[in-house]
Amino acid sequence: MNQTNKRKIVNDPIYGFITIPNSLIYDLIQHSYFQRLRRISQMGLSYLVYPGAHHTRFHHALGAMHMMQKAIEVLRFKEVSISKDEENALLIAILLHDIGHGPFSHAMEHSIVEVHHEEISMFFMDKLNQEFEGKLTLAIKIFKGEYHRKFMLQLISSQLDMDRMDYLKRDSFYSGVAEGNINSDRLIQMMNVVDDVLVMEEKGIYSIEKFLTSRRLMYWQAYLHKTSLVAELILTKTLKRAKELLHKGVEVDCSKPFHYFMENKITSNEFNDDTLNTFSQLDDFDIISALKKWQFHDDFILSSLSKMIINRDLLKIKVSSEKFPKEELEKLTVKLLENNLISKNEVDYFVFKGKIKNQAYDKAAEPIRILKKDQTIEDVVEASDQLNLKALSKPVTKYFICYPKQLLEN
Repeated sequence: MNQTNKRKIVNDPIYGFITIPNSLIYDLIQHSYFQRLRRISQMGLSYLVYPGAHHTRFHHALGAMHMMQKAIEVLRFKEVSISKDEENALLIAILLHDIGHGPFSHAMEHSIVEVHHEEISMFFMDKLNQEFEGKLTLAIKIFKGEYHRKFMLQLISSQLDMDRMDYLKRDSFYSGVAEGNINSDRLIQMMNVVDDVLVMEEKGIYSIEKFLTSRRLMYWQAYLHKTSLVAELILTKTLKRAKELLHKGVEVDCSKPFHYFMENKITSNEFNDDTLNTFSQLDDFDIISALKKWQFHDDFILSSLSKMIINRDLLKIKVSSEKFPKEELEKLTVKLLENNLISKNEVDYFVFKGKIKNQAYDKAAEPIRILKKDQTIEDVVEASDQLNLKALSKPVTKYFICYPKQLLEN
């Protein structure tokens, strides 16, 4: 009887060949829960700004696993003891770290699916652990931060983890925002472990500074780019409007999985196996297909918002370092109401303001630790001689206001 060869290689445009090391990881990748990530965009609606940004969370998960393979190899070379079971658990945990993301995840979390994607990732991992007869137990323990070797969680989730290492390099590559490119090989080579805590060797400090600067620039130029921002806000409001209409008894045509989450308010406590299986059927195609239908809906608000995304004819957005005065919002509101197309309590679908924050390095969180030549350990901000790095640890807040372009013409 022929056995399927499960030791595969995947050709990645960034790293070259990525190796699938064993049959368990192959089977996890082949599982329908993981294959769904092929249909979840990594950068949401950023392709409206950067046409190449169509890569998926499937790409990213494989890339993060590849980064983890390299990190394990480097740490073992430096005589850090990592058993075969721990290695496998690390690879599984990083592979599945984003499995709970829904379509256009942040827009969905703020409108339809009221459970955070990290919790849903945990539900998926628990379910897969049942199916694979407990083989994910150690991976889940590390993922939850319950394993005694702290550096293992830091490799998965910290301010310098394999997740960030891949998404910065990958998002920079596909978007074309060159400022986001990082030297991940150099960063991984500088990793070490002291007392089961992840540290970076002092000679890698300039690579870390570049990494943090690149992260800051990627947020301003890609993730928080004003067009990406307004597109995501419009999508959030579109989904809220659809849900509002559905609860009023108005027919809103969409796929069954999408309809289920719009119709029902699901909290973490109600997220059972049936809910999880329904969520696993939900991807970007459900949302885009719905928007294509909704642009012809009888409801003016739902129709208008859907057309904005489908045709990339978005609301105007102004961004400033200063707060916008209340009077400016009121003036735009009055102008919009003069059209008599919407009521006063529906204005904030089209005219609204808010703020965004960018902080490349959070001093209040788990620090990036530098192992100095004298074997002392110091926070990267203190160890750096760059004033720039101290600035990167301070949050920068910007303010925005959105409104229909037509209001400028009146």
